[in-house]
Amino acid sequence: MKESGRKQGAPSPCAACKLLRRRCAQDCVFAPYFPADEPQKFANVHKVFGASNVNKMLQELPVHQRGDAVSSMVYEANARVRDPVYGCVGAISSLQQQIDNLQTQLAMAQAEVVHLRVRQNASFSHHGFGPGSPSNSGSPSSKLTSSQAKTIFDMDMVVDQASLGESMWSY
Repeated sequence: MKESGRKQGAPSPCAACKLLRRRCAQDCVFAPYFPADEPQKFANVHKVFGASNVNKMLQELPVHQRGDAVSSMVYEANARVRDPVYGCVGAISSLQQQIDNLQTQLAMAQAEVVHLRVRQNASFSHHGFGPGSPSNSGSPSSKLTSSQAKTIFDMDMVVDQASLGESMWSY
């Protein structure tokens, strides 16, 4: 029985040899890293780096480092296909900007928590519920009237006017 016009038992060529339309030798440097079922992987690497450059790079590296080198080339090639000008630097820059924005939001949220705790503590001590207070012997909620409870838990909301129109979590 024949598979795709090849002799029975003959291995199918790797994605690199298929794209380059050449016979895939037993010792093909591309075969372990560019399997036949992933043709786009080599197509992008070939488009960005060129087959002979990739071949030279892989042959100059020790075998145990070639897999990592191919992963890096594939990542960079895919990034260059998506963004021809900046490539993976654009992706890294975008992620760094997201990290900076999220760190700013986290700092603002932490500051708001501190502000609310200070207000709550000030409100408790103003109504005689601070530590060491004689009225703190029982449950604080049992000694509060409804007007006191409203005052203690009345909180101001700080709103950043510049970001009112945008969602805090959208990226």
